[in-house]
Amino acid sequence: MPATELAAALPAVDPVAHLLLALPLIMACGQVAGVLCRRVGQAPVIGEILVGIALGPSLLGAVWPEGQRWLFPADLLPVLNALAQLGLVLFMFLIGYELDLRHVRSRGRTAVLVSNAGIALPLLGGLLLALAMYRQFAAPGVGFPAFALFIAVSMSITAFPVIARILADRGADRTPVGALALTCAAFDDITAWCLLALVTALAKGGSPAAVLVTLGLSLAFVAAVHFGVRPLLARQAAQHGGRFARAALPLVLSGVLLAAYTTDRIGIHPIFGAFLLGTAMPRDSAVVAAAVDRMRALTVVLLLPLFFVYSGMHTDFRLLGGVGMWGWCALITAVAILAKWAGATGAARLTGLGWQESVSLGALMNCRGLTELVVLGIGLQLKVITPPVFAMLVVMTLVTTILTAPALNLIERVFARRTPSAPCTEMAMKCQ
Repeated sequence: MPATELAAALPAVDPVAHLLLALPLIMACGQVAGVLCRRVGQAPVIGEILVGIALGPSLLGAVWPEGQRWLFPADLLPVLNALAQLGLVLFMFLIGYELDLRHVRSRGRTAVLVSNAGIALPLLGGLLLALAMYRQFAAPGVGFPAFALFIAVSMSITAFPVIARILADRGADRTPVGALALTCAAFDDITAWCLLALVTALAKGGSPAAVLVTLGLSLAFVAAVHFGVRPLLARQAAQHGGRFARAALPLVLSGVLLAAYTTDRIGIHPIFGAFLLGTAMPRDSAVVAAAVDRMRALTVVLLLPLFFVYSGMHTDFRLLGGVGMWGWCALITAVAILAKWAGATGAARLTGLGWQESVSLGALMNCRGLTELVVLGIGLQLKVITPPVFAMLVVMTLVTTILTAPALNLIERVFARRTPSAPCTEMAMKCQ
């Protein structure tokens, strides 16, 4: 039976039943793809991203459009979007929680220099790209400052959670270079979210006065969380943590949602509030840690894959049909890789790190992964970028993330050939 007739023969199903059917499919495909990616030395998140794209118009929608519309009908998409946004808010809280600011502060000058150089050079490259892209690719009504700053931010992103997973898989997360890479990625994330908040304010605010009001309220919220909520939570967890063991999860969830609501009302994205609250949570409380672990299980297994699928629904590689569009993809990817690698590697060398450590750090800083997808999704939601630009930046995200692990392997092999192993050196000395 042809695909069109098969789709027409499928029974109509209400949105709830569609959701109950789609969720197991999404989770199963994501798990299988994650396992396959891990077997070939890639982070599982790459498989989940690819599954989201495959279920969208780029593959399933192109091969079997009727089946794709039956599986993900129009009335299901708002439900998927709501769940995906909830998963994104909870995930950004988890990222903030895993980002221990004490470790960031302890790395000092080296991490600050490497991180700033790894952001400054891609920002400059992104601004130059935006100058060339604006007339052809900017959406009507989008000013150059918002478009240029968004392209610049998208060039400078580093995926802290993906780097952490790659280093842990390689057993390098506790090495000096691994710890430095995580710290630099943390600095990158903090800087990128601040710049993205500025982009959001520019896109939403309209007049310069409204943008300044939004930025002022954002700074006030950051100060309130850092100087008010953070010490209050630490004090309460130390004095009364045991009493709230059963209520810890609903209390934490309520706090996350209220923080997200606050930043949304301020005029920036809800994820900023969730992220900030995550950085303020006490790290030495067993009750808080248990609540966060329970939240992580739900978010990573169920809600976050929905974000990949919803992003995949808006990723249509068919929009890149011409040679010229793929040429733009290649240019964007080249600028992203070279600027990030050169900035991080050069700064690491200036701080006294060896060539292998410096080049490895540059490779790690190029990993963009999920964090980049979050940023791109916000840009598309705010209509700062168009679907073709979104698709091109997704290609860049996939390429830079997939290249990270092979690049590290290549660097290790190259420097292993140049540096004789300890046993060989000792044998050579004995022969002399």
